[in-house]
Amino acid sequence: MGRAAGDSDATDAADATDPIAEAGEAAAALRERYDDLRRIEGRIADLGPERVDAAVDAYRQAHRVLDQYEEDAVGTGDFGSYVQFEGEFAHAVDVGDDALAADAFAAADEAVDKRRLSERDFDAAREALEPAGEYLELLTERDEAVDDYRAARKAAVDARKALEGRLDELREVAAMADADLDADVDRLRDPIAEYNAAVREAFEAFYKSASARDVFAFLDRADGTPFVDVDVPPTDLTEYVAQYAAGEEPLPTLLEYADYSNSKLEHYVDDPGALRTAVAVHRTYIERLDAEPLTLDWPPEEGDALAYAVDELVPLVSRVADDETVATLRSIRELARDDEFERLRRAAVVSDALDGPELALIERGVVDDRVREAERTLSIVEDVLTETERE
Repeated sequence: MGRAAGDSDATDAADATDPIAEAGEAAAALRERYDDLRRIEGRIADLGPERVDAAVDAYRQAHRVLDQYEEDAVGTGDFGSYVQFEGEFAHAVDVGDDALAADAFAAADEAVDKRRLSERDFDAAREALEPAGEYLELLTERDEAVDDYRAARKAAVDARKALEGRLDELREVAAMADADLDADVDRLRDPIAEYNAAVREAFEAFYKSASARDVFAFLDRADGTPFVDVDVPPTDLTEYVAQYAAGEEPLPTLLEYADYSNSKLEHYVDDPGALRTAVAVHRTYIERLDAEPLTLDWPPEEGDALAYAVDELVPLVSRVADDETVATLRSIRELARDDEFERLRRAAVVSDALDGPELALIERGVVDDRVREAERTLSIVEDVLTETERE
């Protein structure tokens, strides 16, 4: 019938992060990264993208030529390499007068336009090219800004999703704010927990002492009760228990028999093979039989449903438990019909559904404020995502 009162569940620690604050920070970071990228792209646009690319291509080519020929073209080295270097370098730095860093390329060409070259001349050429290198730095900065923008946008999208989830949670909490958290929920919890503990103990004793036939007869009757969800025994096991004398033994005894050797088992049952076939293969089912279908949920169902469930349970529980347990069950039915029940149940439902921080929002009366804050932040994030979208 579900999770029962008195059960202890491990509760995960509350997430220390605040999706509202994180979403706001992610939106601010995205706006900043977008503005940075626009600023860099604006500078490139003002200079002319094609002119910037041309200057960077010439700069890179010039450095490749310098690096390739420096060792062979200096001093009295290979004259052929010297001639080839002069031609390739002149071609690399041959840019128009209106090109970006045109003076830098001309100065670099002049630095190596000599009959005999030294390492110092190559250094001078590289130094002369530095103004053109600024455009390579600009493109590198643009590429890094694109990466930063994309990462910031993904973070903002992820933060929006987390915020949407948090907003749904907060709205659910707000919908529970009508609960009277000062209500004496123990009026419901204590008898239900007491009944659940008692019926578990009683069913365990019944399971250990009653014959397998009686246990299966009980399960068959329980299966006909709408509010009791039992797992009926497999057909072959039911047939064995009904047809063989071993069915008069308790189920734990049949499990014990299934572990005996054939020679030993022959002293206890008429057909060892039949017992092994019927019992051993269904060991897991037999071992898992317990009183959970007879327990009551926590938090409890609505009053009418709970009262009807108790009506269904009383004749069943009377077969396995003592009068005190049945009396406790009947007292729960009276509580379910009490005018205060729904108020107590509502408090129990809310207390069980919410963790400490969420309950504190209700207790402080600020849950609606948090909903509005989340809604405002979500609107801002969505606006920023729209305004910073790129093709």
